[in-house]
Formats: sequence, structure tokens, C-alpha cells
Amino acid sequence: MTQEETFKQLTAHAKEYGFIFPSSEIYDGLSAVYDYGQMGVELKNNIKKYWWDAMVRLNENIVGIDSAIFMHPKVWQASGHVGAFNDPLIDNKDSKKRYRADVLIEDHIARLEEKIQKEVEKGRRKFGDAFDERQFLSTNPNVLRNRQKADEIRARMTEALNANDLEALRNIIIDCGIVCPVSGSRNWTEVRQFNLMFSTQLGNISGQDGIIYLRPETAQGIFVNFLNVCKTGRMKIPFGIAQTGKAFRNEIVARQFIFRMREFEQMEMQFFVRPGDELEWFSKWKEARLQWHKALGLGDGKYRFHDHEKLAHYANAATDIEFEFPFGFKELEGIHSRTDFDLGNHQKFSGRKIQYFDPETNESYTPYVVETSIGLDRMFLAVLSAAYCEEKLENGETRTVLRIPPVLSPVKAAVLPLVKKDGLPEVAREIMDTLKYDFNCQYDDKDSIGKRYRRQDAIGTPYCITIDHDTLADRCVTVRDRDTMAQERVPVSAIRGIIEEKTGYRPVLEKLYDINK
Repeated sequence: MTQEETFKQLTAHAKEYGFIFPSSEIYDGLSAVYDYGQMGVELKNNIKKYWWDAMVRLNENIVGIDSAIFMHPKVWQASGHVGAFNDPLIDNKDSKKRYRADVLIEDHIARLEEKIQKEVEKGRRKFGDAFDERQFLSTNPNVLRNRQKADEIRARMTEALNANDLEALRNIIIDCGIVCPVSGSRNWTEVRQFNLMFSTQLGNISGQDGIIYLRPETAQGIFVNFLNVCKTGRMKIPFGIAQTGKAFRNEIVARQFIFRMREFEQMEMQFFVRPGDELEWFSKWKEARLQWHKALGLGDGKYRFHDHEKLAHYANAATDIEFEFPFGFKELEGIHSRTDFDLGNHQKFSGRKIQYFDPETNESYTPYVVETSIGLDRMFLAVLSAAYCEEKLENGETRTVLRIPPVLSPVKAAVLPLVKKDGLPEVAREIMDTLKYDFNCQYDDKDSIGKRYRRQDAIGTPYCITIDHDTLADRCVTVRDRDTMAQERVPVSAIRGIIEEKTGYRPVLEKLYDINK
């Protein structure tokens, strides 16, 4: 099965089992906008809690806020979004489809990388245990040729983006023979810039015409509240402010399910440091954030760093944590050293002094900022992608299972009476009523026990608890493990401890890097 076919099955599974629905589907939907269903909202909330607890609860010098979506329009002038928040777009004249020029080029580079990986796999099959991957990568002519092509194209793209040279971007597309994925033609328009912010009206703002913007990021809400938090929280450098919330971008080329949407949710933290210390903290947060991802056990090999060759207007260092989605390695989280750009610009545009008095150095200064920013929806997709599995059983049947990390699973346990009579439902309800105060559980007594197991596998429930006739006599139940399908007989009194041990947050949080040490 190809990666594209797997991804299609994953998106179909997400709808069938209540994770994600197309928005306004009864009216034929709305492009690149999705609703989270009953399973999806639980998974999403669990991811959010894992991030919040790791960021705010474990770090005594990080606090959280929740700022408004609507902000004064000058905020976006100060941040640079009004003048510089653009994407380079190009149209194919035959298909009438619009694409981001840089994404077309990046996809072409990714195909060259795939060719390199295929050569490596061929070499591994040919030489077996004697295969030396490092030597192969440095000597194989096909690998070297494709590596040179990829590096040259990437260097040209970086130079064009840094110079804002739209004609140069188009020339790369032409020179590489990049075709439209729909029409297959090379009949391209010129490249032009498109601002991504949504605008709307809000009464009369200080005599202006009332145009405001839906925020394209949550970070600015943190910056404009820097003085409030610093004063009321008696914060001491270094410290951080965290926030989760909705953001909006008028993506022309929204695609790949929930990977790129027009309405999405971010989890961001701005960490304020002394000028000159920012690169040290940047390095620390790179490692801390990668450890946060790896602690979930989705597979260490699915992550890699990608350092930015083109830096944003506010940054002096930036890297992405990329995840191997079914459509390749793509950005999951960004770590940026934003210097004092944001606070400095808000000070200039607002006329307010936005500085921190450092009692250790006896001076006032504008703090520098290290940002960690992760898309909650992308994280959701990463978890779902890594968890989705179709496996062949010994009896020849195939089961679909979501191996979601138990700490994030929407449902922690399913309570299943073997039959709907003989007093079994009453005992099952007693167990359900005990567990539901601590865990999200499901009660299910419809269909055979085998079908019920399959339903729980499909939504990623770590444990199924089966109540049978022996339970009435020995007060023991059968606990079935999702991943191994192994079954164990345990006392009713032990159920809570078993679920807590596997699905609780503490064991995962204890694995995390201590940023302040």
C-alpha cells in the first residue's frame, strides 16, 4: 500500500470513528475547514493538557494567559504582518490551480531526497549486514548526483526568498521542469505575493475605518501583555508566558487534510531572556521540545531538526522539528530566537516603555525572546498518522488499530459485560460508575465481545474490561491490552491502578528535560 493510499484510509477512518468531520458537510463543506468529533475533541484536549502541564506546571518560571482573538490593528503593523505576511503564489494556466511557489520547489527537492533513500534501500538489500550507509552516501554516483541537484536548488530558492525575488522563484520552477500536479503541464503564470490575514470590521476604532484582523498567530497577545504579566506575576528574567488558542490564515493552498488549514489552533510559549543569552536558551529549548515529542513513544526516527536557511524578519536563529507524516517530513514545531523585535516594535508603535528592570545587573533593557510554537492540529495529525495500523492476525483476519499513546487516548477503558443478562450489566455499571470520575470510559453491551473489541481498537482504547459470569463469584474481570491483545484476570479492586499506571500523565512528564537545570 502506498503512502498516499494509507493517508486516504487514515482520513476516512478519522471520519468514520468520530475524530474529524468536514465542516458544514450538509452544505457540501467548506474547503480546508474541519470539525473535531466526539473522539477527536478528547484526543485534542489530551494533547493540549500534555503540552500545558509540561510547559506551565513543570516550569515554575512559566505562566499561562488567554488573550483575545480581536486585537488593535496597530498590533499587526508593529509585528510586521500587515507589510510582510505574504506567500509567493503561482497559477497553472491549464488547471487554473494555485500553488505556493516555494512549496512546489520544496516538494521537488523532497522527490530528489526520496530517490536518494531508494538508492540506500537498494544498497541495503544488495549488501545485507556488510552495508555501510555512510560510505554508500559518500560514493554512490546516483546519490551524489541527486544530492548535488537538491543542494543547488535549495541554495537558489533560499537566495530568491531572502531577496524577495519572485522572478527567480519562477525560473527555478521552469528550470526544474516542475509540472502542475493536476494538469501535468508547465504552463505557469508569474509569481506574486498574497497577504494571508483575514480582515473584518469592528465598529469605530480611534477614528479609523474599523478594519481589524483575525489574528494570524497567538504570539502577539503574549507580547502586548508582557508588562501586565511581568508586574502582576512578579516575574524574574528568565521567564516564559504560554498560550493556546485559535489563529487564522487565508491559505490559498490549503491541503493535506488538517495539516494546513485556514482556522487552526496553536500552542505557543515566549521565553524572555537577557540580551546575549538568547542563543544559549535557543539551544536548550530545541532539546527540551524534541524530548517532549519523543517521550510519547511515536518513534524517535520520525523526528528531525531542520535549520532555517531563510530567517524571518524577527529572528537571528530558527529551526523546525519535522515529523515524518505519510506525505513526508514536514514542519511540526518551530523554535525561534526572535531577538527584541516584537517588544521593541510594540514599544515604538504604542509609545509605551516596554522594558524590564533587572535587579541583578541594576539596568533596564528590552528582553530578547525565544519562542516555541507548535500547531495543535498538526500534532493531532502526527499522533493519528503514527498510531494508525492495519495488522494481519493469526486467524487470517485484519484488524485496524490506533496505537495512540495511552496518555493521549480519547477513551482510557471500555467496560463490557459479556452478556446483557444474569446480573452482569449491574456489575459492569458499578465498575463504570467507579472509574468515570477519574477516566474517560465507554460502556458497551451491543454485539459480540469480538466486535466490541474491534470497535475499541479502532478508536485507540488501551484497555477493555470484560465482566463475565465468574465475576459474580470471584470479583475478578478480564483486562485486555489493546496493543498485544493479551488478556489478564485481575481483581475489580486493581482496575483503577492498572489504568492509572498506563494512561496517567506523570510517567510521561517524568521523562522530560528540565530546562532550568
